[in-house]
Formats: sequence, C-alpha cells, structure tokens
Amino acid sequence: MNMNFCVVGSLNMDLVVKVDHFPQPGETIVGSCFNTFYGGKGGNQAFALSKLSADVSFIGKVGNDVFGAQYLEHFEKNKINREGISSTQTSTGTAHIEVEISSAQNHIIVVPGANNDLTPVWVEENRKIIEASDVLMLQLEIPMESVVHAAKIMKEKGGIVILDPAPAIQLPEQLLDCVDYITPNETEATILTSYTCNTEFEIKKAAQKLMAMGVPNVLIKAGKKGAYLINSDTFIYEAGFSVEAVDSTAAGDAFNAGLAYAIGKAFSAKDIIRHACAVGALTTTGFGAQEAMPDYESVVKMLKSQESN
Repeated sequence: MNMNFCVVGSLNMDLVVKVDHFPQPGETIVGSCFNTFYGGKGGNQAFALSKLSADVSFIGKVGNDVFGAQYLEHFEKNKINREGISSTQTSTGTAHIEVEISSAQNHIIVVPGANNDLTPVWVEENRKIIEASDVLMLQLEIPMESVVHAAKIMKEKGGIVILDPAPAIQLPEQLLDCVDYITPNETEATILTSYTCNTEFEIKKAAQKLMAMGVPNVLIKAGKKGAYLINSDTFIYEAGFSVEAVDSTAAGDAFNAGLAYAIGKAFSAKDIIRHACAVGALTTTGFGAQEAMPDYESVVKMLKSQESN
C-alpha cells in the first residue's frame, strides 16, 4: 500500500557562495563561486521524499516574483503536489549561505519573506490535503501557530507527525502533544532541554526529558557521527556512513525525509535510523541542497555496501 506524505513548511531560494574560509567581522573576502538552489527546510524535505519515489503534497507560500514562479515550476517538474501553495505580495523566502570548502561546514542567514504568510487560516483551507496523508512533516521556519494547527489536524486524523525542531526554540505543549517523532540535532536538543549532548549519557538524558514533555520517539542527529533513536523501550545508536563530504547543506532535511519514508514503510526501528543516516550522508557528497539529494536506488546501494563490509 502506498503511503501519502504531506509537508507543511518553508520554501526558500538558496543563494550560495563557496569560500576558502569564513570571514571575520569587518573582513571582506573573495568567494570562489556563486549559485542559486531551491531550498527551505520544508521544500528540501518534500523534494528529498520525491527523490525516494514517495507521493508528496506541500502546503506553503511563495512570493509573486521570479523565485516563486521558479519554485512552482520546480515542484511541478518533480511531481510534488503543489495544490496547497499560493503566492503572496511578499518576496519569496531566501537563504544566504556561505560554504567553507575545506570543512564543508556552512553559515546561513534566512530571510523568511512569504513563509511568514503561511497562516493557520491557509493551513485550515488545505485541511483535506493533510487528512489525505499518512505522514506529516513539520519544521519551524513558518509561524508557530501554523505548525501547531497542522499538527492538530493530523493528530485528529490519526496519522504520524514528525517535527524537525529547527531553528530551535521552546516548543508549546499543545504542539508536543501532537508529535510522534522529534528530530533535533545535538545543539537543538540542548536548546530544547537545557542538557548538553556531548556524550551518550547526556544524549539519553536529553531524550528522556523530551519524552517527559510528551513526545514518544526522540531521534537525535549527531552529524557525521550518526544518530540516536530513543523511546520508552529502545535505545539505538547508528554510526554515520563514511563518505567524502563536500557540503553539509540540507543533510539534516534529507535525513528527516529518509526517516519519514522508512516510518511510512513500517521499517524496523534499526532500519529506520539506518535509512535516515544513509540519505543524510549521501546528500553531503554533492553541492547545494536539493540538487545533492539521492534517489532510492543510491540509498539502497549504500545500505547494501555497508552490510557487506
């Protein structure tokens, strides 16, 4: 049986420059190249799901500008249902990204633009899209009240709600009560719980606090080190895959899509986290956000290659 996925979230155009090193305050440096890419945490997660051959619908907002028109065409081309996207007079969201060549790390400044116009009213107008889905993916680059409303709709329907708490802020109880899986990285987990996450013991302690706050499943991303899946009777650590990373942009979004896909396919707990880690790792091997995301065949190949080692 095919599972349907819905993403409610942000759409940005990423403006990316490669640099030899990050500039210090007051320093002007010369970048080695500049590109524009489709981005936004919501858009990234939806596109990553579509690359895995999932059926995906999107609810969001773009500006009435060239970036918005390009994004709509991009979703159409990649068979993502864009019925829940409309244009506003505000500019399309943008993300200004510096990528340091030597480390593959990045600095990001986001200008939300039309994403701030994704109101609870617009979510409600597209309630049927959420209700027709089995898995809902949420992030925090749109107004919190809209995230909460979408989560409540899916909770009432009885589907699965996955929250990527980024950018991390304190979360309202009414949202946490609706979330089935929360997926912070180590820094975000620290912000949410006030516990440092430098050791396995600390990660477990942070996860237990998130569970006490109402979320039954906590998945903490640890970058190239891998990830942890914790619930009331499970503690699983999956080591990261060894790849030649060139750009970590959107790796976390790809990870979440891999997670959602595996949950939708009812994989075992261990296979859920392995699948998510594989999708995230493969994304770091290419430059840009969505352009670097792997297809399903590439993920399967990586998983099989690890099994044989």
